[in-house]
Amino acid sequence: MNAALPVVADNLSLYLAEIHKFPVLSAEEEYQLAVKFYEEKNLEAAHRLTTANLRFVVKIAAEYRSYGMKMLDMIQEGNIGLMIAVRKFNPYKGFRLISYAVWWIRAYIHNYIISTWSLLKIGTTQAQKKLFFKLNQAKNALKRMTGADDLEATALSLDVKETEVEEMEQRMRGECSLDAEIVDGEGFTLLENLPDERQNQEELLGDLQEHALLQRKIGQALTGLNDKERYVIEQRVTADTPMTLQEIADHFSISRERVRQIEEGALKKIRTALIPHITQTTLIHSVI
Repeated sequence: MNAALPVVADNLSLYLAEIHKFPVLSAEEEYQLAVKFYEEKNLEAAHRLTTANLRFVVKIAAEYRSYGMKMLDMIQEGNIGLMIAVRKFNPYKGFRLISYAVWWIRAYIHNYIISTWSLLKIGTTQAQKKLFFKLNQAKNALKRMTGADDLEATALSLDVKETEVEEMEQRMRGECSLDAEIVDGEGFTLLENLPDERQNQEELLGDLQEHALLQRKIGQALTGLNDKERYVIEQRVTADTPMTLQEIADHFSISRERVRQIEEGALKKIRTALIPHITQTTLIHSVI
C-alpha cells in the first residue's frame, strides 16, 4: 500500500519539472499572443498562453491541500479552468491573463472538491459553496483569537444562520456506514440501533382493509344520490380540478345558492350513509 505513495510523489515531481520548462511571458509577449488568439483564433498562441501559466494553477491548487484531495487531480481541474479562461480572455480590457484566469481556475477546483468530497451533494447553491470553503477558515481565525470554537461568532462572521453552520459542519464530516460497529468488536452496528417506524404487517393489512371498505361504502352512498346531486359531488368534491359554484350553476342554468344547497344536501346524505360504518370502526378500534 505504501509503495504507491512515492509513485504519486514522483508523478507530481515530474509534472512540476515539465511545466517549469515553459518560460513565463512578459506582459508585452502575453498581450501580443492574447491579441493573436482573440483576433485570429491562432491555436499556437493559445497553447503558449496556457503553458506559460500552468505553474500558477499548481500554486492555486496547493491552497486546497487541506481538503485531502489528490494534488494532481486538483491541478487537472484547475488546468481546465485555465483553458476556459484563455478562450474567453479579452486582451483589450487592460489586465493580465492570470488576474482573469484565477477565477476560472478556482471555480473548477471548487466544483471538483465539492463533487468528490461526499457521496451526498454538499453545495447546491452559491451561498452553500461559499460557506463550504469559508467555514474552516473562519473557525480557525476565531479559535486563534478566542482559544475556542464559538458557533454564534462563526455564524456572525460569515453572515449566516447558526443552523446553516451546524448543517454544513455535519455534512463536511462525510458519511458513516450503517454497517459500521459502534464499538469495535462488540458486533452492534448503527443500522441495528435505528428505530423501525414502519407499520407492522397487521396494522398495514388493517388499514388497507379499512380503506377498501370505506371506498365501497362511499360508492354505495353515491348511488343513493340523484343525477344532479351526484354531478355536483363529482365536480365539487372528488374531481382533481373542482368546478366553482358558478360553473355548475351555469351548467344547470340555476343560481349559485341553489348549487350550494344541492351540495350541502348531498353531503348530508353521504354522511348519514357512512355513520354506521364509522361508528362500527371506532368501536372495533376502541376494543382492540
